[in-house]
Amino acid sequence: MTPIPDGGLTSLEYHVLLAITEGPRHGYAIRDAVEADSRGVLNPRAGSLYRVIARLTAAGSVVETDAPQGAEPHPGRPRRYYELTADGRATLADETARLKAATTLAADRLRVRRS
Repeated sequence: MTPIPDGGLTSLEYHVLLAITEGPRHGYAIRDAVEADSRGVLNPRAGSLYRVIARLTAAGSVVETDAPQGAEPHPGRPRRYYELTADGRATLADETARLKAATTLAADRLRVRRS
């Protein structure tokens, strides 16, 4: 497994991994999922999105794959689909645990300060 960089994944990296947890998606579907999951906070442009996908692929968290069964063909160039690897799933789980611990600590400290 590729270790999470100091400071963790970027928000976009995290949301890209999260977007493909349920199966392969093409870039535009990943972008739409990232936007929806982040409630519009993240709306990556194609260049930013594909740079993140390339980084995650180089790290072994994501691989390019065949279109899923039943995927509609694209009228232009064929779409490239991406899926999460076992290492990517472990990285996402580790980062989720790190974020949960950080938010729990922050909530505890904020609660103490209010008293």
